[in-house]
Amino acid sequence: MSLIALSFLPICIPLAYLFGGWYAGRDTATNVPTKATWLSRGILAIFLMTFPVSYFFADDWQSSDLILHTSLSQVMLGLVSIMGWVLITFSRNYMAGQANSNQYYRWMMFTLASVAITVTTNHLIIFWFGWLGISLSLHNLLTFYPDRPRAILAAHKKFILARIAELSLLVAFVLLGLQHGTLYISDILNSLTIDSYAGYHLTTTDQIAAVLIAFAALIKCAQLPFHGWLIQVVESPTPVSALLHAGVINLGGYMVLLFTPLVAQSTTALWLLLLVAGFSTLASALVMTTRISVKVRLAWSTSAQMGLMLLEFALGMYELVLLHLLAHSFYKAYSFLNSGNAVNDHLRLLLSKPFVKGMPKKEVPSGQEWFSTIAITTACVVVVRALFGFEGAFSTWWLLSLALTVLIIQWRTAEHAPSSVYTMIVGFLLCVVYATLKKLIDLTIPISNIGHINAFSLADVWAMLLFTSLFVLNALLYYRVHWPAVRRLSIVLFAGLYLDEWLTRVALKIWPVTLPARAKEQHIAPVTIHSPAKS
Repeated sequence: MSLIALSFLPICIPLAYLFGGWYAGRDTATNVPTKATWLSRGILAIFLMTFPVSYFFADDWQSSDLILHTSLSQVMLGLVSIMGWVLITFSRNYMAGQANSNQYYRWMMFTLASVAITVTTNHLIIFWFGWLGISLSLHNLLTFYPDRPRAILAAHKKFILARIAELSLLVAFVLLGLQHGTLYISDILNSLTIDSYAGYHLTTTDQIAAVLIAFAALIKCAQLPFHGWLIQVVESPTPVSALLHAGVINLGGYMVLLFTPLVAQSTTALWLLLLVAGFSTLASALVMTTRISVKVRLAWSTSAQMGLMLLEFALGMYELVLLHLLAHSFYKAYSFLNSGNAVNDHLRLLLSKPFVKGMPKKEVPSGQEWFSTIAITTACVVVVRALFGFEGAFSTWWLLSLALTVLIIQWRTAEHAPSSVYTMIVGFLLCVVYATLKKLIDLTIPISNIGHINAFSLADVWAMLLFTSLFVLNALLYYRVHWPAVRRLSIVLFAGLYLDEWLTRVALKIWPVTLPARAKEQHIAPVTIHSPAKS
């Protein structure tokens, strides 16, 4: 079999999902869960067989215009294949006995097929139709329980925001096609890369396209104030939440990585990401600390993680963006699929400790402990960064130092605190693991060396201020919640800064929605209050 013929093997994955979705949705289909599980295994086997060839012979396949043969696209296709296998296998038991399970599997596979098409195509129009197919297929999954008013309202808001993002993306693609005279992504990116090395600046048309792509990525990644639907769609089936948080929402990060030669050269697009994604990271991470529901906390966490991922891109840390995308996908899929065990895990934790009347007081670290720990973690980070020869923005390393500080402080204030030597060794090893993973991603999946930000530049300082604010406010909310100002801040954060209420009113003015009839009856049902004498 020639290399040209082998180059078309990756397209078997979206085609298999499309066939599976068509077959699963038929009324006459029987034993759909079993057949869907076998199909997902077959798709995973196809990827595992084709990935080595796809990775090592990518340079020989540039003649296949419709398929994008890059290490980035192959990794994303593998992520889709693995997630599809996990989610469909999990759904076999989770959806057992559910009405309309055929339709569930149909739209699940159609969504996976659309994602696979989007990450493999080399054509702007096909990319856009794949992006559209993801949104439309996912909408049917989010409204799988049509009698839940919150789910319907959330899906309606997402539907409106998705159309705005798709319109922005369509305008950007039209501008790129007219400017470069081609609709093939590889040709456009190659010309932009050559121009950047030659010292040419983007044209006005390219600048507008870059800003529109960045704007579409912000909406796709549910950044504030476009985040409310992500928090409320947790009423959909758990595998759908896992698919959304572990796969679909990451596509905003993939898109900016794909168009790095364009977006990274646009100062306006980068600062749009720095400001919006930076604020979303700070606000969402703080709001998450005020939530009790496991799924709601995970949803706010996703918004914060996506903001951090886009912020990393704006700082030129492309290998970290991909590492973050992959790690978040697997972590969030496991967290949602395991969310049903949260109560049991909490009960086991309580039973493992002797019951003490009243709530124990948190041991508040002293200022000396904070400063000494920050000094130690920063020293570890600086040494590891120098040993591995990393350059560019320092803010992501500062974030690692602050995260290690929180971890070590919690260890030191625990009931059985480890020694200082142990915490220093573990902190240093975590820095080494982090640096090693970054280096491996950079070596095995090179993305671009365009648009790297210098250490302590304006963008880098802005990110460091955001991370420092997050660190300080999180410490206050954890240890000083009894202070009046911190208590007021906690109330505002619990309300989500009231941003979703504003967006909901705007969305309903633009396009009203009819909630389920049962919800209306419950809402308008008169409440009868009996007097004590009659009762």
